[in-house]
Amino acid sequence: MTIKRSFVKLRARAKGHRYSNIMKRLYLILIFLTFSIFAFAREYKVYGPQGGLAMEVTLPDHFNEDTDKCPMVILMHGIFSSKNIVPIPALAKALAKEGIASICFDFGGHWKSEGQMQHMTVGKEIEDALAMWDYAKSLPYVSKIGLLGHSQGGVVASMTAGILASRGESPAALALIAPGSVIQDACRNGRFFGAEFNPADPPEYVKCFGIMKLGREYILTTQGLDIYGTAKAYTGPVRLIHGSKDTIVPMSCSEKFVEEYTQDAELIVVEGENHMITRKLRTVVSHAVSFFVNELCSTALTTPR
Repeated sequence: MTIKRSFVKLRARAKGHRYSNIMKRLYLILIFLTFSIFAFAREYKVYGPQGGLAMEVTLPDHFNEDTDKCPMVILMHGIFSSKNIVPIPALAKALAKEGIASICFDFGGHWKSEGQMQHMTVGKEIEDALAMWDYAKSLPYVSKIGLLGHSQGGVVASMTAGILASRGESPAALALIAPGSVIQDACRNGRFFGAEFNPADPPEYVKCFGIMKLGREYILTTQGLDIYGTAKAYTGPVRLIHGSKDTIVPMSCSEKFVEEYTQDAELIVVEGENHMITRKLRTVVSHAVSFFVNELCSTALTTPR
């Protein structure tokens, strides 16, 4: 019996050692993957009205910050979304392959950035975007800067471009993917992502989808936004991309932007695509990236002689 118990203990110890070795290997693999993921996407901190903004700068392959120059695109996600959610990561990766750097970030109150969702407003997100613009301008290797926004990020990008143009700092190109100007109608009508409220006197906050808090300040300030009036101050190249099956932001929003811009603003309709860009991601990304390649540079990556 003693021999049998000893054998059982030895076998248990052996299993424990194997388990420990497996966990160590998994831990090392996790560290390796983490370093691999952030090898070309490094996180910095820029500050907006709600505090620090989690961000990633993605550079082209084999890029030398000391000798090379390239364009950069600032990528802006939608409401309740993140820099790590479709289509932002795919855009950053595709731009890098074409020799174009990018900044993606979480707006204040979203995901890894400081602040609270309840205190988010479009105006504060515009301030976040302007902070990112200033950061991009400070990078010595950046030759030109473009803006891209998806959903509410499209509204923010369009208004930011207009504000910058009014200051004489016009972006080199602007792309809007299903720009969510419908948020204004939602706030004025008292219905926003499942939440119902009195638009004239909204509560301190409402819960969208039953969990996401949208503050009174957001509702009231969005009602009074001059979205198109601000946006049309930008007179540079614009590309709009909208899915034909988008049931969240109607096509009329993109059509209204085309109507308001005095320059030739091109609207590309992606057949069968929805608002979340989950059906034809490659097509949407391709349309956006080709636009920036054409507008920002003929040969994106340049090395001074």
